[in-house]
Amino acid sequence: LSSLSLPFFPRTFPGYLTVSIEPLPPVVVGDAVTLKCNFKTDGKMREIVWYRVTDGGTIKQKIFTFDAMFSTNFSQMENYRKREDLVYQSTVRLPEVRISDNGPYECHVGIYDRATREKVVLASGNVFLNVMAPPTSISVLAADTPAPFSRYQAQNFTLVCVVSGGKPAPLVYFKRDGEPIEATPLPEPPAGASSWAPRSLLHRDLDDTKVPKSLAADGELGIGNPFPTADAPRGLAAERDSVTESIPETVVSREFPRWVHMAEPIYYFRHTHAPVSDGTVEARATLTWTLNPQIDNEALFSCEVKHPALSMPMQSEVTLVAPKGPKIMMTPTRARVGDTVRILVQGFQNEVFPEPLFTWTRVGSRLLDGSAEHDGKELVLERVPAELNGSMYRCTAQNPLGSTDTHTRLIVFENPNIPRGPEDSNGSLPGHCGFRFVLALTLTVILELT
Repeated sequence: LSSLSLPFFPRTFPGYLTVSIEPLPPVVVGDAVTLKCNFKTDGKMREIVWYRVTDGGTIKQKIFTFDAMFSTNFSQMENYRKREDLVYQSTVRLPEVRISDNGPYECHVGIYDRATREKVVLASGNVFLNVMAPPTSISVLAADTPAPFSRYQAQNFTLVCVVSGGKPAPLVYFKRDGEPIEATPLPEPPAGASSWAPRSLLHRDLDDTKVPKSLAADGELGIGNPFPTADAPRGLAAERDSVTESIPETVVSREFPRWVHMAEPIYYFRHTHAPVSDGTVEARATLTWTLNPQIDNEALFSCEVKHPALSMPMQSEVTLVAPKGPKIMMTPTRARVGDTVRILVQGFQNEVFPEPLFTWTRVGSRLLDGSAEHDGKELVLERVPAELNGSMYRCTAQNPLGSTDTHTRLIVFENPNIPRGPEDSNGSLPGHCGFRFVLALTLTVILELT
């Protein structure tokens, strides 16, 4: 037997490559973040590419590229002829993350195959960057305002807490006088909770609590008896220190019917959130209950928010208060015939919440435009005639917790720029007296000359 010697072929090993990215905890907007891509290989480096993935993985945007063909950073560490493990780390630093940076990232690594320099082995890893944002604003408002006060039937009242700018959606809850409110979760708003429509008080003109005693003695002013103006001063001779008469405020006496109970109210809570185009969430929480003006007036309600990006709860608070002591301003301060008069509610003696409903009426008659009443904070009287002199105007300010009235009297002065007519107050033509005086003086001069 003869031995057969076979040629020896060196055994080749394909290059291997493993890639992993270190996971990241949630980060807050404005923080500095470093993405770390670790990979292990025995081959020669070809390239490293970082991608930001958007639109559900359909779009990959390059944010970093390393090409070994044009760099010698790693050449001294690599030798494709020797089998040795080489460990690398590629990092991408985001100095101030934004909400738009939220999403997945991928690290792609390529090496040359050990068997042939022409073949490239690829591997990749991915990580999700979760960017949180604390809420930027919080506010508490009343639903369906302005709304009237009713002494004749129970009505639901709803507070709305709006929290904007947060990501993810925050946890929202209510407190009353500093104590958490135990509320029944409500998937849908209760019937009638958002059905308030501005309406007048029942039998307002027949309500004797709206008429000051000093005026009630003169007659039933609210039933159609016109306010007496025959003795009211007229013209420039009627000048006085103040053109508006100071009349005390009249507060509605609250006659609460049997539906008002002193028991603890039952609250209903509803929480919703909606995504915003900038990646944040707008959260809305509503608290609904049957309003009891006797115990809810001056009650402090607060809306508090807990969020993982906040070190302490964020809150906004309001105090339910009925209007009291409206302050009325009239311009011009000296109204003349033909002027446009504006009567405006400037404010109250207290902080009022929710927003009041304002209703203007003319005591004993209709307004200048013929309407029975006018809604709004301001009443405008265009080109006031002399007949409005001495007329009384009443402003009713009300919210679901109570109602209050205040009155002001309009004094109209004569306007010297407007002719009074062909006859003066004595029935003679204007200018005749002056004409007779000039004629007599002329005749006297002629007689003296002759």
